[in-house]
Amino acid sequence: MFKNVVAPVQAWLLSQSRCVGCSIPLSQGKAEGNKVTCKCGRIFIKENGKFRRARFEEV
Repeated sequence: MFKNVVAPVQAWLLSQSRCVGCSIPLSQGKAEGNKVTCKCGRIFIKENGKFRRARFEEV
């Protein structure tokens, strides 16, 4: 049930190019190629102009 509430909020934040943890813009994060590391430590991958959370294999 908790996941049903959180997932839409996280999807909206990612569509706005914001971190799902601290909600700061991902443009303020540390960029390494197509990887972006937020100041809170979460890692995102930019694909086709959109961001997604990095998988364990990609970290």
